[in-house]
Amino acid sequence: MEARFDLFSNELATRFAKRFANAGMVVHQSPLPKATQELVSLRASQINGCGWCIDMHTKEAAADGESQVRLHLVAAWRESTVFTEAERAALALAEEGSRLADAHQGVSDETWAEVRRHYDDDQIAALVCLVALINAANRLAVIVHQRGGSYQPGMVAAALG
Repeated sequence: MEARFDLFSNELATRFAKRFANAGMVVHQSPLPKATQELVSLRASQINGCGWCIDMHTKEAAADGESQVRLHLVAAWRESTVFTEAERAALALAEEGSRLADAHQGVSDETWAEVRRHYDDDQIAALVCLVALINAANRLAVIVHQRGGSYQPGMVAAALG
C-alpha cells in the first residue's frame, strides 16, 4: 500500500503541520515526563493502527533511552511489571480516551481518579492534550496511508523546520 498523499510536500498541509507541531511542543515542554509522553503516544497509535506513529514513537523513545523491554510490552501493559503506577494510569487514560466509540462512558471515574492521584494539574492538562493530539495525528496518517518503517529520530522536527 502506497501513501495516498504526501502531507509533508503540500503547502497547506505543511502550514497545518507546523501549527499542529507547535501545539505538540506545549505538551513536549510540559512537566509530564518524556517517557510517559512517548508511552502514551505509542499505546494510542497501537490502538488506532497507525504504523507511521508507532514507528515514530518507538524510535523517538528508544533514542531518548527507553528500554526495548518496556517498548515491547506497551501493548500488554496490564500484563507486565515494568511500568510504574503513574505510567499505568496514563496508559489507561490513553486507551479509554482513544476508544471513545468502544466505551460510551469515555474515561472511567476509576481511571480519572488514578490519574488525579499520580499527576498534578499541569501534567493532567498535558496528558489530556497529548491524548487528543496523538489521536488526531493517528487519523491524519491512517487516512493518507502514511506507512511506518522509514522514520528516523528527529525526522518530523527537521521536516517542519
